[in-house]
Amino acid sequence: MSFAFVFPGQGSQSVGMMRALAAAEPIVEQTFAEASEVLGYDLWKLCQEGPEEQLGATERTQPAMLTAGVATWRVWRKHGGGLPAAMAGHSLGEYSALVCAEVLDFRTAVDLVRFRGEAMQAAVPVGQGAMAAILGLEDADVEAACREAAHGEVVQAANFNSPGQVVIAGAAAAVERAIELLKARGAKRAIKLPVSVPSHSALMQPAAERFAKHLETIEFRAGNVRDIYTVDVRKHGAPSDIRRALVEQLVKPVRWTQTIQAIVASGARTIVECGPGRVLTGLNRRIEKNKEIEVLAIEDGDSLQRALQACGSGT
Repeated sequence: MSFAFVFPGQGSQSVGMMRALAAAEPIVEQTFAEASEVLGYDLWKLCQEGPEEQLGATERTQPAMLTAGVATWRVWRKHGGGLPAAMAGHSLGEYSALVCAEVLDFRTAVDLVRFRGEAMQAAVPVGQGAMAAILGLEDADVEAACREAAHGEVVQAANFNSPGQVVIAGAAAAVERAIELLKARGAKRAIKLPVSVPSHSALMQPAAERFAKHLETIEFRAGNVRDIYTVDVRKHGAPSDIRRALVEQLVKPVRWTQTIQAIVASGARTIVECGPGRVLTGLNRRIEKNKEIEVLAIEDGDSLQRALQACGSGT
């Protein structure tokens, strides 16, 4: 049976994440210990004890989410889970996908996403940028409101997450203006997100330039699973194309709705979320309403077994 794996990004982190899976699978804490050696601090302790504000700082959130995705993947493979037909990651989740597809070395990726987070935070100091989730409006209406609210500042669609859910990002004041406009235009909800940087917006251009130079030092290998990149909803194999997609991802929106539609169109009948939480599982259900498509998440031993059975893999 054809299946795909998807990896969550920032926003899925929480204090205590991965605890249930780690209780059953020692490889989870071993993977976090490997990342901690690279980072120079105890990443597992941060994820289990917080404080939440520190875990939510992007330069720490990014290694935490990468490691969680890779740890879950290692559990999957340990139990005989097969290789999916395709992988995709939501924003930062693309790095988890690259490691699990053996395009990037794990330790290299841990250091890379730490650099990415630091570059992003340096581009926009805390408090100057913002992001908000807009529920209940068409994509075009959200984009129009952003243009009207800009007033010479940056505010734009950052994530097309599912029909009726778009995340906007930009300068804090411009995001506030856009929220008020969107509420007036009938948005069901407009929720400020607890993030420290306005990801996937033009404000990330300085970070993109720094990151592009840094990526030239990183080795990318030929992978064993095809990744779909959300910036253009395409598959890339050449290292130069992968680098370009990862740089563009910093300043362009995540096209998650189109990515899931492309995965289903390619023949996948089961989509498995690999990492903490069920954020993508909820989005995927709203995107793909075909009841023949099974949408799962691996969170603990029981959900792992359900995924293995659904994908015709493992023990």
